[in-house]
Amino acid sequence: MADDSESPPLLRLQDVGKTYHMGEVSVEVLKHVDLDVRDGELLAILGPSGSGKSTLLNIIGGLDHATAGRVWYRDREMTAFSPRELTNYRRETIGFVFQFYNLVPNLTARENVLVSTEISRRPLDVDEALRLVGLEERVDHFPSQMSGGEQQRVAIARALAKNPELLLCDEPTGALDFDTGKRVLRLLVEAKQKMGKTVIVITHNAAIAQVADRVIRFRSGEIVERHENAQPTPPEEITW
Repeated sequence: MADDSESPPLLRLQDVGKTYHMGEVSVEVLKHVDLDVRDGELLAILGPSGSGKSTLLNIIGGLDHATAGRVWYRDREMTAFSPRELTNYRRETIGFVFQFYNLVPNLTARENVLVSTEISRRPLDVDEALRLVGLEERVDHFPSQMSGGEQQRVAIARALAKNPELLLCDEPTGALDFDTGKRVLRLLVEAKQKMGKTVIVITHNAAIAQVADRVIRFRSGEIVERHENAQPTPPEEITW
């Protein structure tokens, strides 16, 4: 069954499935997923590679379609969205942060962030977004002139600059060293606490899930465990 919560969820997934067809072969990557995403929470989706985490995130973000079940964003059924409605949902509601940054190499940090604001109706100031991630001194640097951690912080600034309701993070610390990874986690926690964003982080690293309000564990395309963190651990205190 879907999760219970006191207020209506930001997102609701009901009996969601996803099957890919390759010739005569069918691969079922999601099976009967029921999940509520609460407004203003930090939710960690935990599981090994190939468990269906990224597919679920892509469906939530409007990058992929469920082949079974239904998905709601607030009181609107996403699974019934037209292509235009889905495009507007991605533009206005979702900010993406990927493992390998996905920055445009021939644009500066400021220009990479500016690109995202041009498709948003209510963007943040570009320089303010970069200040929030501690890169106000690096705004005119290109990705090749920055460390991996700095590039990921630009990617977070780019996502935040759209001023989205929902921040979707796919293995955001996966390419980073321990100390840099914790700094990135701190930024995601602050996006929730100080900016009121709903944040979903998918990871295979169980330690990272300690910073979340709630943890969903995936295995073979199914939710196998749900866990509430009554006292989420500050990023500075976790180890892996």
